[in-house]
Amino acid sequence: MTGIRLRTLPYCLLALFLSFASLDRASAQDVGAAPDVSKEGVAPGATAAAAPAAAAGATTGDAAAIAAGDALFKGNCAQCHAVNEVVVGPALAGITKRRSLSWLIPWIKNSSKVVASGDDYAVKIFNQYQKQQMPSFQLSDAEITSIVSYITSQEGVNSPVGGDTKGVAGKDATDTAAAGTEAGAAKYVDILLIVLVVVLIVLVVTLVIIANIMKDVLRGRKDLDGRDVELLEQRFDWTKLYKSKVVRGLALGVFLLAVLYESVQGVMAVGLTQGYQPTQPIAFSHKLHAGEHQINCAYCHTSVYKSKSANIPSANICMNCHSQIKTESPEIKKIYRAIQKNQPIQWVRVHNLPDLAYFNHSQHTQVGGLECQTCHGPIQNMDVVYQYSALTMGWCINCHRETPLNTKGNGYYDKLVQLHDKANGAVPFTVSSNGGTECSKCHY
Repeated sequence: MTGIRLRTLPYCLLALFLSFASLDRASAQDVGAAPDVSKEGVAPGATAAAAPAAAAGATTGDAAAIAAGDALFKGNCAQCHAVNEVVVGPALAGITKRRSLSWLIPWIKNSSKVVASGDDYAVKIFNQYQKQQMPSFQLSDAEITSIVSYITSQEGVNSPVGGDTKGVAGKDATDTAAAGTEAGAAKYVDILLIVLVVVLIVLVVTLVIIANIMKDVLRGRKDLDGRDVELLEQRFDWTKLYKSKVVRGLALGVFLLAVLYESVQGVMAVGLTQGYQPTQPIAFSHKLHAGEHQINCAYCHTSVYKSKSANIPSANICMNCHSQIKTESPEIKKIYRAIQKNQPIQWVRVHNLPDLAYFNHSQHTQVGGLECQTCHGPIQNMDVVYQYSALTMGWCINCHRETPLNTKGNGYYDKLVQLHDKANGAVPFTVSSNGGTECSKCHY
């Protein structure tokens, strides 16, 4: 029985070490590790300090709330807004003086609903900025409060367009200190994990060496009975594992399930081109033109607000600028050659709906007030354009079900809205309410 006790000793030691390692990891997280980051890129609980202020309807100057608001602003708002400069949308400095927090929260959560309600200020902003509808954001009241707190703290600070405050003089020192503390804590945890892994490897190797030494010692003993000798000399037979019907059945089952899963995924993806990013004949950057230089989409895509299709810009539109700018660029020379040969540039189409589906750009941009990013994603950040949205029938129908219609001032909708409100109460009058999910709307 001595051999049996000795064989179990290494495994007991290994289990004991793993228990201590788990305790060390938990302690490290308690004493200074950065909180886990959610899939939205915001640390859970990071805006907890702003919750009391949200309940009271006021912003807070708390450093933690401002830091959380900074992260939320850059992740959700900076594409279209800056604090002290007009970008796609208005400058946000002084927003708490123009509107109360109780107005801002529903506006940020669903601006379409506020516009559809007929709010004068909302309609004014909507019309002033070319009827570009701000996307809805799934943010809590506390998160919105922290964003407003961050905006308030940045009023009067000269920051680059897009909200990037890196290297800007006058940035709140508490934000820098908080960021440094979080970075230090994260680095500490990484080092601790590396040390624990190294110690674990060393311990396992040590236990294996000790086990072999103990076996050698036991082989030299003369007082071992037959059972101890059998245990000492036993070896694992890998051929039995390979020949086992159970193991073979499990392996075959896993293989068949993997083949079935991949087959189903392949069939479901037929016709889907989300993420498609072809190489264009001329390296045109939307990030440079629409992002950094803030050229309006309608300047190049001239028919996007008045036609069924958004046209591909002609070469003469490019020449409005590039007859004077970067004329020696190899990419710009490709445009010159196309003009000289009187040939169109062979752009590769990225977004392509099937012929069986009818889609009208102007109906969505001009009448519906949708902005380009609603369907095309952050186009102003793309060096090479790719298909951002799925553009499937389900994707379109969900949008029609969720998007409220702006019916104010349009007598066509008066009776329809009256009948809808009578039958559905407070449920918004959406595109679906106006027949936007009927088959004949898109297929005829």
